[in-house]
Amino acid sequence: MPATVLSGASGAFAYKPASTGGTFAPANVVFASAEITIETYRNFKVGDPVKFSVYNVQGGTVAGTLPAGLVAGTTYYVFSYVAATGVLKVSATLGGTSVTLTTAGTAAAPNEFRVDYADYAVVAQVRDWTFEITRSEIDVTTIGQAPGQYAPFKNYITGFADGTGSATVYMTDEDSAFANRMIEDVLQRNQVGASVRLYVDRVVSSGTTTDETKSRSIAMDVVLTSASMNVNPDDAISVSINFRPAGAPTIDLSQV
Repeated sequence: MPATVLSGASGAFAYKPASTGGTFAPANVVFASAEITIETYRNFKVGDPVKFSVYNVQGGTVAGTLPAGLVAGTTYYVFSYVAATGVLKVSATLGGTSVTLTTAGTAAAPNEFRVDYADYAVVAQVRDWTFEITRSEIDVTTIGQAPGQYAPFKNYITGFADGTGSATVYMTDEDSAFANRMIEDVLQRNQVGASVRLYVDRVVSSGTTTDETKSRSIAMDVVLTSASMNVNPDDAISVSINFRPAGAPTIDLSQV
């Protein structure tokens, strides 16, 4: 496993793009043309890997079947998506033809169908990342303490946790580069789906497949808050992306 000289760690930055999730009902499936209508102005790009599922919006027992031609948990690829109408088509292979659908599926409220970006992708153009966790403090000092020679100290307990993070990415000439996509995602009106996995050590088991049991990482859904660009004649164009957790991070710093 490669290691940096100073830290001894082989880090990495993985990302799921913002606004790459959608819902639809059987009535939104036109299986004759293999079209699915989800919400408009989502951030799906041709070639994005996606997975389908049946989802209970109330958190209860899931009931329903996906349209015939789609299998839950299987990776498909965006064949086309029209942002203004929400019409989505997918293919079984990258660059392949659109999947044939033979039924509209079944899902009664509160169940619905979901399509989401399939998995994290490692961003090759990241220079570094940082993540800081802080805790608020709550003053629980009480009045009526007996005076002594020295001033009494206040009493505190810990409160809510919060975090801030950043990553420095390099812009490239490739329209499909994930670094460029992160910059664009700062401006997405709907950022649901944006997630990062910050690797302290990323262990690759075979090819480019990450062995999560041996890797150490911090994963979280995020809100992208800003992008600051730096352009000068001596260095590559770099952009600092800042983010905050949208919920509690999953911290896995153990190694098997």
